[in-house]
Amino acid sequence: MTTLTMAKALNEALRQSLDTDPKVLLMGEDIGKLGGVFRITDGLQKDFGEERVIDTPLAESGIVGTAIGLALRGYRPVVEIQFDGFVFPAYDQIVTQLAKMHARALGKVKMPVVIRIPYAGGIGAVEHHSESPETLFAHIPGLKVVSPSNPQDAYWMLRQAIDCDDPVIFFEPKRRYWDRGEVDTEAIPGPLHKARVTRAGTDLTLAAYGPMVKVCMEAAAAAAKEGRSLEVVDLRSLSPMDFDTIQASVEKTRRLVIVHEAPVFLGTGAEIAARITERCFYHLEAPVLRVGGFHAPYPPARLEEEYLPGLDRVLDAVDRALAY
Repeated sequence: MTTLTMAKALNEALRQSLDTDPKVLLMGEDIGKLGGVFRITDGLQKDFGEERVIDTPLAESGIVGTAIGLALRGYRPVVEIQFDGFVFPAYDQIVTQLAKMHARALGKVKMPVVIRIPYAGGIGAVEHHSESPETLFAHIPGLKVVSPSNPQDAYWMLRQAIDCDDPVIFFEPKRRYWDRGEVDTEAIPGPLHKARVTRAGTDLTLAAYGPMVKVCMEAAAAAAKEGRSLEVVDLRSLSPMDFDTIQASVEKTRRLVIVHEAPVFLGTGAEIAARITERCFYHLEAPVLRVGGFHAPYPPARLEEEYLPGLDRVLDAVDRALAY
């Protein structure tokens, strides 16, 4: 057991995967000598060479297209998209090729490609550097979509994603890169797509993933001072999604608030709200509520605190749910 930042935990996961499987290789802009914008790949090219940690041109479509070809030849490429807003030139390759290749080949072809995407806001970045496009990928059949919220999950979920024979979109909450936590590299990990109750409670369930889990934990701690017991569920995986864990929590607490940075309109919370309303109709004592970003382009950095869901907006939703 050791204490690591999320960035270092991801670096260690990549290092272990490179070390244990010679078919694993990394590709991306500035990931080699520079070690990536966030230094997630720091030192890996020096230790594993330029043929396995590859600095690519600034061409996201070409990066993903090349990764697809490498996967067809038996490699396990791990692609880094430098920032969330830069993924869209590669969206065609991801949606029309990567996501469909296995089905198109009637199961005879595997696509073990991981696409790492630093996402969401909170770091004061410029335009195109603070997007939350996860729903666009979770909607596509053939893609698995996951997002860790802490260093332990970051390490193990990335190891599991690289070992997976299906394409995985791996969303990394960039404002949590510097959060520290204990990482046990010898632990037996749980299933990649299993949600986890990170705080037990009895009065209401908060469901979140990635950067918003920490906010929900803070909200639960604040509510506890007023005698309210909130349960926090870390979804971890958006596709497939573990509705059973959410259902079990809601059947106990009878109320649900879903929190994510992406816009509320047609966001992940909408699907969860619909499914849980179907499954838990006779248990719910209040409508399922959603807290998220506004249906507007991500604002300039000086306004992002007004845009991002924070403690006050989460607690306001909790108050409204408990008022029923």
